[in-house]
Amino acid sequence: MPDPEGTSEPSLHQLRLFLALGEELHFGRAAARLHITQPTLSRQIQELEKRLGVALFVRDSRSVSLTDAGRSLVDEARATVEAMGRLRVRAGQWARTLSAHVVVGTVGAEAAMPYTHAVLEHLRALHPALTVEIRTLGFAEHLGRLLAGDIDVAFLRPPVPAGVELLELATEPRIACLPADDPLTRKPELSLADIGERVFVDVPPEVPRVWWDFWAVDPRPDGRRVRYGPVVSDMEGLLHTVATGQGMCFLPAAARELFPRPGVRYVDVVDLSPTVSALGWPAEHRDRPAVRAVREAATAAMAAPRWERTPSVRL
Repeated sequence: MPDPEGTSEPSLHQLRLFLALGEELHFGRAAARLHITQPTLSRQIQELEKRLGVALFVRDSRSVSLTDAGRSLVDEARATVEAMGRLRVRAGQWARTLSAHVVVGTVGAEAAMPYTHAVLEHLRALHPALTVEIRTLGFAEHLGRLLAGDIDVAFLRPPVPAGVELLELATEPRIACLPADDPLTRKPELSLADIGERVFVDVPPEVPRVWWDFWAVDPRPDGRRVRYGPVVSDMEGLLHTVATGQGMCFLPAAARELFPRPGVRYVDVVDLSPTVSALGWPAEHRDRPAVRAVREAATAAMAAPRWERTPSVRL
């Protein structure tokens, strides 16, 4: 089985296939997961075994299992794939630096907020040769992609996990986002006690819990824990879940103007703390040229005369 030439090395693609098959232990399921045909998967695994010089799987008509050699190579294969992913991210970071390119992430409605426009206008004025790419991110990914270096900076809403530095830009109230047929929507304003044990929408496990605990006010001031319902990954999913009566949430007051939806009503909450808007970046990347350029533009924007405000935003 060893490669007679001794020159062929496993490809990254083959290692990914090996890991998927090692998890599924079923050619059909692994092929479907990888969006390739079963014969293609089989040929690639055979080629990988040939290149490595060992059998990775035991196959019969009923089952697939890892050989001892296959089990011993799983961790090494995974480490290689993960290392290559880190290499690509790092190369992308340097490519953006060398090409005067910055990737800016936004979550929720941050791309539409006046402070975001002001910072980006200052950035273009200070660095006219810099190209700016805006990426809209969901709840489930924005902090992870920032910490991973996939984006340079992000306009977001704290709190944030360790490793992210912030420049605060604005504050505004938080309000309740409720199904339109909820009796609470008939009140002019609410307290947290009024909301009681209503089901609150949840977010995927990859979202730092410190972030969603703040937005859910969990625990509540009286010590009660929040009762969670459906999981959502982005704003549209959240609004749909509320509109269909499956749960409620708290949002920035700007949602009234930016996210009007059939089936959704917004109500003030008198004892709900405000939310902060901020520019965030990975602490370890703060002195990279692209990040430093955006930080400087944000500082300049904060020092400039106030720009036009939305009614719900206090600057």
